[in-house]
Amino acid sequence: MSAKSSTVGRNYAEALLTLATKGGDPAGWGALVRQVADAIESDIKLSRFLESPRVPAAAKMNVFRQALGDRVPGLMLRWLEALVRNRRQTMLPAIATEYETLLDASENRVHARLTFASAPGDTDAADIAARLSTVLGKTVVPHVALDPAIIGGVVARIGDTIMDGSVRRRLQVMRNRMAGSASW
Repeated sequence: MSAKSSTVGRNYAEALLTLATKGGDPAGWGALVRQVADAIESDIKLSRFLESPRVPAAAKMNVFRQALGDRVPGLMLRWLEALVRNRRQTMLPAIATEYETLLDASENRVHARLTFASAPGDTDAADIAARLSTVLGKTVVPHVALDPAIIGGVVARIGDTIMDGSVRRRLQVMRNRMAGSASW
């Protein structure tokens, strides 16, 4: 996505977040816009219909009204109609992602990818997320991944920050120390 379309997508996401906050359900609106975006990405016919310059904006808006009219708040439906009028409906997946990012920032929340060597216990991920939340001063939402190559421990990735507490890393550090002190 170009810088211009990224900015445009962010602007639409900010407008939607403002409306959702006024509506009193920013998380619910985020889930709804994500569902619409996922539908566009997964249904090639819908995607082509919305992309086609041959299909009038009124027909596209009518599809949104029929599909979503009773399932989304009126303000959100009008926001979607504005998106179609401005020929930005194909940007919905990017707008949904921007919205999620803005919502996380407004709710002081970050996402952490916690990588374990094997399936963690019932409370392991939640305990680590709670400790990270205390350290970061933000609510940490854990996303668990498995990678047997780390041997044991956990690797936490939050944005560009990696906290590597894996056995593999500890062994590498130990090997490097031993190699450095082995002066013959």
